[in-house]
Amino acid sequence: MKTLLLTTLLACASLPAMAFDLSSPQLRDGQAMSKAQEFNGFGCDGGNVSPALAWKNAPAGTQSYAVTVYDPDAPTGSGWWHWLVFNLPASTQGLPASAGNDATLLPAGAMQSRTDFGQPGFGGACPPPGHGKHRYIFTVHALKVPRLDLPADASPALVGYMLWANGLGKASFTATYQR
Repeated sequence: MKTLLLTTLLACASLPAMAFDLSSPQLRDGQAMSKAQEFNGFGCDGGNVSPALAWKNAPAGTQSYAVTVYDPDAPTGSGWWHWLVFNLPASTQGLPASAGNDATLLPAGAMQSRTDFGQPGFGGACPPPGHGKHRYIFTVHALKVPRLDLPADASPALVGYMLWANGLGKASFTATYQR
């Protein structure tokens, strides 16, 4: 009996773990975003539409999710936060296109906090003209708590701290954009 149990445990330990995965029907890892995801303001005139996102294989114990979009190439010394949405229920497996622009498309209880554009919701790509190709890191964070107790105007740094403190895992892809 002990041999059978040990053999079963060893066999299960050697099975490959399913990777936490994030994808989008509009965006591909390493590929350029379209004008639809460009910001409308700050000298940009795009559609400012958040892409649809889907995720699967979250870590065991996930109680909620958050989604962030970050540009590490912005000429600020600290990058640029384009979207922060959190308190997505554990049952959430993705967001439809425009969820960052229309809060009625978000699950009940979800909260979008202030981006570096100074307002909540999705703020699309808007790199300075001639600044080259910028990277936009789309990340879904699996959290060990059912919600983050943060105000609606929480800064990106505060949201990031709480994501780090409560994270179980994350999945990302990087899209690019240049003007």
